[in-house]
Amino acid sequence: MRKRGLAVLAAALLVVPLSPGAAQADPAYPFRDPSLPLEARVDDLVGRLTLDEKISLLHQYQPAIPRLGIEVFKTGTEALHGVAWSNDYRNNAAKIDATATVFPQAVGLASTWDPELIERVGAAVGDELRGFHAQDPGVWGLNAWAPVVNLLRDPRWGRNEEGYSEDPLLSGAIATAYGHGLQGDDPDHLKVAPTLKHYAAYNNETKRDVTSSNVPQRVLNEYERKPFEIALENDAATGVMASYNLINGRPATVDPDLAGIVRDWSDRRLFNVSDAWAPTNLTGSQKYFATQAEANAAILKAGLDSFTVNDTNAEPTTTAIKQALTQGLITEADVDESVGNALSIRFRLGEFDPDGGPYADITPAVIDSPQHRALARETAAEAAVLLKNNRAALPLKAAGSVAVVGPLADKLYTDWYGGQLPYEVTVLDGIKERASSVTSSFGADRIALKDVSTGRYVTGGSGPVGVVETTPTPAAQFDSVDWGDGVSTLRNVGNQKMLGYGWGPFVTVENNPTGWFVQQQFKLEEQSDGTYVLHYVGYETQEPWFGANQYVTIGADGNLALGSPDAAGAARFTKEVLVDGVAEAAATAKAAGTAVVVVGTDPFVAGREVHDRTSTDLGARQEALIKAVRQANPNTVVVVQSSYPQTLTWAQQNVPAILWTTHAGAETGHAVADVLYGDVNPSGRVTQTWYRSTADLPADLLQYDIISTEQTYLYSDAKPLYAFGHGLSYTNFRYGTPRVSDGKVSLTVTNTGKRAGDEVVQLYTHQRTSRDATANKQLRGFQKVHLAAGQSKTVTFALKPADLARWDQTRQRWVVETSVYDVLLGSSSDDIRQRAALPVRGETIPARDLSKETRAETFDAYAGVKLLDESKERGTVAGATQAGDWIAFKDAALRGGTTFTARASGAGTVQVRLGSPTGRLLGTATLADTGGIYQYATVTAPLARATGRQDVYLVPSPGLRLATFSIR
Repeated sequence: MRKRGLAVLAAALLVVPLSPGAAQADPAYPFRDPSLPLEARVDDLVGRLTLDEKISLLHQYQPAIPRLGIEVFKTGTEALHGVAWSNDYRNNAAKIDATATVFPQAVGLASTWDPELIERVGAAVGDELRGFHAQDPGVWGLNAWAPVVNLLRDPRWGRNEEGYSEDPLLSGAIATAYGHGLQGDDPDHLKVAPTLKHYAAYNNETKRDVTSSNVPQRVLNEYERKPFEIALENDAATGVMASYNLINGRPATVDPDLAGIVRDWSDRRLFNVSDAWAPTNLTGSQKYFATQAEANAAILKAGLDSFTVNDTNAEPTTTAIKQALTQGLITEADVDESVGNALSIRFRLGEFDPDGGPYADITPAVIDSPQHRALARETAAEAAVLLKNNRAALPLKAAGSVAVVGPLADKLYTDWYGGQLPYEVTVLDGIKERASSVTSSFGADRIALKDVSTGRYVTGGSGPVGVVETTPTPAAQFDSVDWGDGVSTLRNVGNQKMLGYGWGPFVTVENNPTGWFVQQQFKLEEQSDGTYVLHYVGYETQEPWFGANQYVTIGADGNLALGSPDAAGAARFTKEVLVDGVAEAAATAKAAGTAVVVVGTDPFVAGREVHDRTSTDLGARQEALIKAVRQANPNTVVVVQSSYPQTLTWAQQNVPAILWTTHAGAETGHAVADVLYGDVNPSGRVTQTWYRSTADLPADLLQYDIISTEQTYLYSDAKPLYAFGHGLSYTNFRYGTPRVSDGKVSLTVTNTGKRAGDEVVQLYTHQRTSRDATANKQLRGFQKVHLAAGQSKTVTFALKPADLARWDQTRQRWVVETSVYDVLLGSSSDDIRQRAALPVRGETIPARDLSKETRAETFDAYAGVKLLDESKERGTVAGATQAGDWIAFKDAALRGGTTFTARASGAGTVQVRLGSPTGRLLGTATLADTGGIYQYATVTAPLARATGRQDVYLVPSPGLRLATFSIR
């Protein structure tokens, strides 16, 4: 924890008085002296502020304080994979998009498995943000809301592209690299102040503000918290953003971790922020507090320092905080602590230094510089993953004829957290620079929709979309692309704009699906009579205020409208396929020597922030496109541009080569061509398990307990399509015999091929014996090694017994168990080339002693039970949701205790059983109504005597919350 520089401050104040008059007249305040310790400067400035001034600094838009020469400071510029956007506080927080270098999406950055490269990327992004800040500091604040370190346990998460990996070590390492790059290398100053998003256990979008992530202690400590811990312990971030969800029944916005272990992970003072509008969720959707004063007080005491709410209007926030002070819910010391945290990053950014700090001379000339363009191309190529390459189908030979087909062949897409592309090099562009002859086809169906009742066609143009034309003119034609989950977009052929709702009427005005409410999404649903209805599935339709009508009807004016809640009342259309895009693409492919099919996703469609996916399947017509092209041309290569793992089972079985990339920025086409033609030897590796089917995933996206539900490569027994860490090369590597000694693992890796390449050497361990279920494999280290043809290098990893620690829920602490640990080295989690055994003499977890007070949340197994908040401030309890729910405490040493004592709230019973939830009944405790879920009482019950080592099951009735218990 931090130490205040009071002695230095006191000495400084002997020279510079604290009177307001002196403060205005004399610029040599101690807080402006960079030779003083940070804490002394912070304390000096906080001491000069009035209470109202201090409170004003707790909002996202920190106002100017002219009397002290303090300028406006805005927290939060989006910089996830390049400077993306910010808000203009002078224009009601209007969103301002950046035209800047766009690097691969975050999941693509991680697929490089190259921290050194990602630190360079972070440095470039930090430079560009400084360049934008030099242009307009009122828009481009230097507190970056990046990186995102939430673990990608389920690829159906709508924000999958924002995270790095399903593995905590890899995510933490990549976040550390990116954060270091953003911050710069000065020991005392920051180029940019990165904020880790989103703390914690956040992997679902649907109803994200009211769903609770049920996370047992082991999963919370070993998995969900770990990447945040890694980045903060490595001084790669200046704080965290709290997530929207609830964690074990308590909103993350008031999670006590924010003032506790999160700050303990860093030696620096941290500045933690809320997510947008989350403070008012506490009194709104979450109904956790009755008043905003109570909510804001709880936010500050829980460890958040900045309120991102009400756009630029700070008045509701400051009023509520003043009310909280008046009501005694917080003290001025609480305000001072958070204000000091907020100011700490401003000092480190150089704002109060006379010269602005070491990064003040960065100019806008760095934005989209030639050097950054070259780095973007390099990174996009390194991020690409060669998933399959049968019989050396790749690399392609120079020259030759190539057909480039598919909906992403000549189109690049960006995402909500990506900047505007300054230029575009598509896959078609990149291949045109290499091949002697190139043909192309969009691969999308061109359709016309004719209203059955009038015989007129749906027609776009400059005005409202209606049924107008009697023949399918270009204005009455639409190119339909199926993006998965049954969702399609419809681009008008006449003006090349997307059909969208436009808040009514329907219009064709947007170049691409865009905006917070993406209104360019439809499902064409065939009816039993062969006609079609148009189901509008824009994202706002899932909002409770939208209303029931989501099916297209035709108004009296002939314009499309939303007038029916179901297909029965919708307008009926015949769908005329004017051009079969799949057949056209197959014909184009048949005439070429090689076919490159470019398929994938649009990051704004069929899943994004606030909207999860239901499957990982490609769009049905895209899947049909792959099959048709492969049938037409055996020399088919599939390039997948997507934000998450896709189901590519048929392609894996039938297509010679498959290359995956994220939406990788303006240089995507160059990078893909660099890999396809062998200028770059692919070295990317997938950072998530690619499943053969969505059926291999849990039925419910809200299943956060990866251990009991067997998720990710750590615990899943499903045979993956592509395992975690998978990726191929154009050369081959041989692994020598490993040596394990003195806390190190080393081995020699040799490039046995005919060309240089990079191998990602991955170190995993497996614990052979344990009291509890442990991971099938767990990543302990990785190194990316460049080897010339025939070259060998020795790769060494640190691996100490302490690195093998896991969370012992029985004693609520970390433990290294006595066991033999398999040391596994390979090219992926399922391609283990060498192994060794490491005997470790650690601890044996003793039998549970239930005669001591035992927290209910420390169970070993459970069914149905939910983890809930013990109080609004802290603590976790176990609560049954339906009859028959249970929690188990395995291997308990019973000593003949005949009294069961529990601390619980609510009302109901707790059965104590042996061996199973229906096993021998020792006794039942009955709790009278305590009067509230946060009002606890102690209840006792006699038990039949039992001895020996037993599995004890507690079966609480619904409505009862169990905090602690004992058997004595």
